[in-house]
Amino acid sequence: MPSAMEEFRFTGQDDALERIVARERPLVIRGLVKDWPIVAAAAQSDVAFARMLAGFDNGTPVDALVMPASEEGAIGYSADGAGFNFEHHRASVSQGLNKLLTLDDHDAPGVAMQSAPIAGCLPGFLDQHAVPFLGEQIKPRIWIGNRVTTPAHFDEYHNIACVVCGVRRFTLFAPEQIGNLYIGPLDYAPTGAAISMARLDRPDDPRYPRLKLALQNAVVADLEPGDAIYIPPMWWHHVASLKKLNALVNYWWKRESGNGLVPQTRLGGLLHAILLYKSLPPSEREAWRVLFDHYVFGDEDPAGHIPQARRGALGDLDADQSAKLLETIRRYL
Repeated sequence: MPSAMEEFRFTGQDDALERIVARERPLVIRGLVKDWPIVAAAAQSDVAFARMLAGFDNGTPVDALVMPASEEGAIGYSADGAGFNFEHHRASVSQGLNKLLTLDDHDAPGVAMQSAPIAGCLPGFLDQHAVPFLGEQIKPRIWIGNRVTTPAHFDEYHNIACVVCGVRRFTLFAPEQIGNLYIGPLDYAPTGAAISMARLDRPDDPRYPRLKLALQNAVVADLEPGDAIYIPPMWWHHVASLKKLNALVNYWWKRESGNGLVPQTRLGGLLHAILLYKSLPPSEREAWRVLFDHYVFGDEDPAGHIPQARRGALGDLDADQSAKLLETIRRYL
């Protein structure tokens, strides 16, 4: 069974973010945003929470998913795998909240407003709600729904997620657990990120026998309003919302490289590598694996013996050199 997640105690440290990131592990940060007004409203009632949040709403439509009650709130694929098990809608935050408040607590359709940029739909919210050690350049998003589950998936970003209403259970898996999680298509996923096709609440499903191995190596934590979690890049995270009304505010950021010229996602590089190398004979594929280990994933400097002025793509690139390298890559493509 999963182990309890480690915790980080925030006491106002100036270097809190550096300490958190340096652990390179998922961390629970209890009470990080307990003083937010929206958390105080949630402590009163779901209605008080909804009224306060709706007070910030400027009417901008956001993405919303609606699933039949028979799906038990688990976002995923249709039974035949040809499509998804939800309908996609656009609605304002206020409209979504009104819908959620009218639904029964159980046997209700699954409803989730997903990844809505707060600055665009709830602009006044940011004046009263901030994480003390995160800069204003990191723009938060809000996620609102009922008893909905997002299957295990990964993000390329660092992530601090703050629960502001309801309870969310986070189950996390290290990157090396990918082989035990039965990941679905990379280029056809319900919410953009590839997801596990195995349900954690069905560990005995004979289609996914290695899921139990993943669960043995997982870490888990239940977060209540005011609590937060740090999720490192590339860690698989499964998120289950456990109350009638749940809301989470998250902050994504990424360490840039290549002078900001690297695309927002590196997933394209993975897909390109699959196209180029997966079908090669084993000996050639192994040769390319060695090259990638040497030039990309190894810890030693592969250009240490080359004069600095002649290191090219292996050296420290300025903006002009990065742009030229990208143009070379485009020609190869």
